[in-house]
Amino acid sequence: MAKTGVFDGDPTMITKASELKKELQRLIRAIVDNDDSNAETIDRATQTLRALKEVQCKTRVSLRKPSHDGGLLSCCPEEFRCPISGELMRDPVIVSTGQTYDRPFIQRWLKSGHLTCPRTQQVLSHTLLTPNLLIREMISQWCKSHEMQLPDPTQYSNEDGLTEADRDHFISLLEKMSSTLSEQKEAARELRLLTKRMPSFRALFSESIDAIPQLLNPLSQNRSQIDLHPELQEDLITTLLNLSIHDNNKKFVAEIPMVISLVIDALRSGTIETRSNAAATLFTLSALDSNKALIGKSGALKPLIDLLEEGHPLAMKDVASAVFNLCIIQENKARAVRDGAVGVILKKIANRIHVDELLAILAILSSNPKAVEEMGELGGVPCLLSVIRESLCPRNKENCIAILHTICFNDRTKWKEMREEETTYGTISQLAQNGTSRAKRKANGILERLDRVVNLTRTA
Repeated sequence: MAKTGVFDGDPTMITKASELKKELQRLIRAIVDNDDSNAETIDRATQTLRALKEVQCKTRVSLRKPSHDGGLLSCCPEEFRCPISGELMRDPVIVSTGQTYDRPFIQRWLKSGHLTCPRTQQVLSHTLLTPNLLIREMISQWCKSHEMQLPDPTQYSNEDGLTEADRDHFISLLEKMSSTLSEQKEAARELRLLTKRMPSFRALFSESIDAIPQLLNPLSQNRSQIDLHPELQEDLITTLLNLSIHDNNKKFVAEIPMVISLVIDALRSGTIETRSNAAATLFTLSALDSNKALIGKSGALKPLIDLLEEGHPLAMKDVASAVFNLCIIQENKARAVRDGAVGVILKKIANRIHVDELLAILAILSSNPKAVEEMGELGGVPCLLSVIRESLCPRNKENCIAILHTICFNDRTKWKEMREEETTYGTISQLAQNGTSRAKRKANGILERLDRVVNLTRTA
């Protein structure tokens, strides 16, 4: 039977796919097994995965060039097509059900009054659209490899569904922020709802450098009187959180001088809802490394850690997420340690509060020498050993043994505790047999050191 295009039986494609899979396996092992795996290794793994995806796509689709009218459908992999339009997605976004659509088509669907997912028919829990950056990058790479020009998503700028009346209303709401208290409250509440429900309203704030200063005018003008109007502060901080979700807003929002300082004020003085949303705002903005540094320098870690110590259930998750994100860069680790993070986190873990999230923070802090020293001094060894014994989560066990490995190799006095633990419970031996690959390696490293310590003691 005649064949066209590239098929699964093509030996060249099979060989290439096999080579890529082997390379991908090697890189993933290097990332998983090596604590010092760097960004370059991760980038190579990502590139290899994309290349493998491309080879697999080529086994399923024809490599015919698109027609001169720019049609891409004839050679477009199914997963790159919008389920609504059937066309190659230019601006893929994710809805609350996890399905991906091209932005203008799902926006039209939502604006026509639908509250369900077109593909699954599930009711949407919210109408926020999250950019699918992975699919967008894969489509871009696929188009490049096929010498196709992917139209710029900005061509949809006039399809956001906003009318001139909407824009005029937006401007009038911002103007009310310099008016009476009752008008400020009314406008703040409406902006909070609009930026929650309509991504297009979030984008409007990036069109004017004065929009956010206008929005925050009530807070910046009355910083000493915020406690008199907690609901106004809550609405404005929550609006800021809604804005920060928009990818194109993250950098310019954080770099407006008043923003971070007002968010820090909210962390210290707001209602618990306001404080939680302020922490969530810092977490969202800190997706950018440049923002991590800016937020850390602004002094945000201390009020975050204070809120973590208070332990209000409504705020804990957002606070932990923000602290973790900020501590990815080295200079913020030192700031977090200086501000008391280690002691607060160990107490929460000992009380089995948000163990997963807090262990992740402790693990990332363990590259800081001062943090390791404090972990040893504040009872970190018995606390972490007890988590290993009790936890059913492999990731938590792995984080614990990795931290213990660092503590013990930096503080010889802790080997006695480790030896007693092993004699009584065999905790480390069990992990060396049944843990993740990284946990096994760390556990075996500790066991080997324990054996040497025992042998030296006998010799002496």
